[in-house]
Amino acid sequence: MDNERTIVGRFAPSPTGRMHLGNVYAALISWLSVKQQGGAWLLRIEDIDPDRSRHDYAEQLMDDLQWVGLHWDIGPFYQSERTALYDEQLARLVATGLTYPCYLSRGEILATQAPHESDGRVVYGPEMRAKNAALTQQATTMRRPAIRLRTVSKNISFTDEHYGPQTVNLEKQCGDFILRRSDGAWAYQLAVVVDDALMGVSEVVRGRDLLLSVPQQLYLYELLGFTPPRFTHFPLLCNAAGQRLCKRDRALDMGELRRRFSPEQIIGQLAFLSGLTPTNEPLSPAELLPFFAWDKLPNSDIYVS
Repeated sequence: MDNERTIVGRFAPSPTGRMHLGNVYAALISWLSVKQQGGAWLLRIEDIDPDRSRHDYAEQLMDDLQWVGLHWDIGPFYQSERTALYDEQLARLVATGLTYPCYLSRGEILATQAPHESDGRVVYGPEMRAKNAALTQQATTMRRPAIRLRTVSKNISFTDEHYGPQTVNLEKQCGDFILRRSDGAWAYQLAVVVDDALMGVSEVVRGRDLLLSVPQQLYLYELLGFTPPRFTHFPLLCNAAGQRLCKRDRALDMGELRRRFSPEQIIGQLAFLSGLTPTNEPLSPAELLPFFAWDKLPNSDIYVS
């Protein structure tokens, strides 16, 4: 396959529990976008969190994807098997002089997961660097440090294919971010950039809560000399309280949904909720494909009762 001529999209779930309706929605929008362009859909299992990732969850989510009719063309790949590649790219970043050992633990527990805006965010700027520098003097009596990448105070601008032009100050709004956790686990930002670049991913389609990850990832693309993909974000599926759907929403997990509905009913419901179809009619992903258009999706989040 020639990735210079073939559009490659991807779905990259974390195997930390049963998939829910929001995960299926994310997979569906990603699949529709790349398939409408005649491209290939890649599946990557982001199992870099050693404390929460389980192989049986990965097998389960693949079975759920196949059951609803979302079949991948490339993969599956497992991030846990790609550590040598991350080591190689981390060494290149260390050589820039922009990395440093970080002994601050706040926020590290989420470092190996996609940093959703709705979950809260800690910005590591100059004040945090100074605090860390003081702790570094005590390094001989402390735990192993994380590796953090220093950001610079500059605006990064990009155009999201759905939300339009975006400008973010890298240092003030993103801050220094972790590349490798203190326990040796790889952080989300580094792993996702290395994988997307080396796998030839040309478009990234994901929830709008990851918009603020784009500047950090573009910074890594620049430092590593990789060509960035096109980014498109979509509105989130939220519960009645306005919170994005998560694995805690048991009533909407795939175990429950598969007991109550057919695959076509689930796809049809998602198509109707997202504005792709005017009525809630059962459809397969292939049958939905002619209805897909980015301008049909709203900018505001979608509520599921």
